[in-house]
Amino acid sequence: MAWFESARSTVRGALAVMALAAAPAYAVSPSPEEIARICANAEGSSRCARLVEEEQLKRLPNLAVRDGAALRVSLYPAGIATLADTEALNGGRSYSLWDYISEINAVVLFTTDGDDVSFTVLQRATARKTELPSEPKVSPDRAYIVTADFCEKRCVNELAVWRVTRDGIHKAWTWKPREAWSDAVARWKSDQTVSVEYTVAGTQTSAVVERRLDDPSWVRVSAP
Repeated sequence: MAWFESARSTVRGALAVMALAAAPAYAVSPSPEEIARICANAEGSSRCARLVEEEQLKRLPNLAVRDGAALRVSLYPAGIATLADTEALNGGRSYSLWDYISEINAVVLFTTDGDDVSFTVLQRATARKTELPSEPKVSPDRAYIVTADFCEKRCVNELAVWRVTRDGIHKAWTWKPREAWSDAVARWKSDQTVSVEYTVAGTQTSAVVERRLDDPSWVRVSAP
């Protein structure tokens, strides 16, 4: 499956491949082809993310600036959120600008913590941060986010729908398939329907499943 279209599992797959071989509203998320080109010689996911950030900062000159180990993101209507890299024996934690979601006025940050990778959504109106296991996709009505995180190791292996509010982003429903998936990419078909392209573990064949939000097989997550 293409680079970085899916959560942590895609990042790991991309690293394996490498081992073998104006205004924010106009942001463009990095395409798999672009990531492959930028990160062709990158050593590790954090370095790859930092190279992607260099390109995104050019596209979003009014959104954020890099100051050494710190990324400074402008809030709206006013303020600055500073996200600083930290060092630790496991490799430390880092944040890199990845995308801007104009529909909910939020910044997406590629986050590494040792060998783990995730995505952090920073809501610019409140500076609230929510860590997600995979790259978020926003529903057309802006009410929800979907994530799909599937891989053999170090993944939550679930499809999750998150409710978007001014007070934060909260997990609302989860679902797990009966058979193990090695990878998956989730998108919104409509306000109430999620489309997931997935690969069953141990196979090379992909398939697509659609799930409505009113499907009774979702597991409801208790509100925080």
